Amino acid sequence: MGIDYYAILGLTRSAVDADIKKAYRKLALKYHPDKNQEPIAPDKFRQTGEAFDVLSDAQRKAVYDQFGEEGLKNGVPVGNGEDVLWLPGYTFHGDPHKVFSDFFGGNNPFSEFFDGNHGDHSNGFGGLSGRGRKKQDPSIERDLVLSLEEIFHGCTKKMKISRRVMNEDGHTSSIRDKILTISVQKGWREGTRITFPKEGDQGPNNIPADIVFVVRDKPHPRFARESNNLVFVAKVLLGKALTGCSVDLPTLDGRLLTIPINDIISPGYEKIVPGEGMPISQNPNVRGDLIIRFDIEFPKQLTSEKKLALKESLL
Repeated sequence: MGIDYYAILGLTRSAVDADIKKAYRKLALKYHPDKNQEPIAPDKFRQTGEAFDVLSDAQRKAVYDQFGEEGLKNGVPVGNGEDVLWLPGYTFHGDPHKVFSDFFGGNNPFSEFFDGNHGDHSNGFGGLSGRGRKKQDPSIERDLVLSLEEIFHGCTKKMKISRRVMNEDGHTSSIRDKILTISVQKGWREGTRITFPKEGDQGPNNIPADIVFVVRDKPHPRFARESNNLVFVAKVLLGKALTGCSVDLPTLDGRLLTIPINDIISPGYEKIVPGEGMPISQNPNVRGDLIIRFDIEFPKQLTSEKKLALKESLL
């Protein structure tokens, strides 16, 4: 006679999905080896896990109800005529702890209840350290990569996350998407942290983790950011570095700046333009500075006449 999965869960064949889940929850908690130290507990826990693995799956349950354990495990034909397919046989994976964790929506729901000293049976529950005590999962950090334009003007970012949430039955869980809205403030510095409390995975015995977004600067084709300042590197020819020039550069807000350079541009020279940097987050009406640094381009070769002219002018 084959295995009676319904009897293992204490059910009749008229049981519906809710009945199966309720029965499994009760027996899995009763026979879990971390709670029940009786010699029969591990075998009961395994049988309960296999029974639920079969009866909670609509296709396996249908095959079992019609063909019994033999048909379930040996495989059965599906379809009619030329469209008949052979449904492979079922084999239990042998890990009742996986069934348990999948059902309760966590790697180990009992981890919130046990102090790790499973040899202490003083409370009758094999080391049970207190029901109802919940710990919050560690924060989950994600990068929020922003362009300098987005930080300069401020913007709204919508971030989609996928997280495990508890179903209405309070016992099982599923993966669902959620949109988190971030109002990016002008001048936010790299490393700014935006926290959404308890938006992580839900479980029956845990406090969901906080989701934390950390601002990261996206590389910019013209500027780099240093604190509240913007840095621009201008390439100038050696002759202009010695005799003066002007630097044209488009700003993050669409203007074109023309900065005259009347000083001799020597190595390490910087031109500071006040108030043309990034907004300061605490006071967006105030801005940092624009720092212009220079990359002096030397000629690759000079004619004899130009070398003579340089000697006469510089020596």
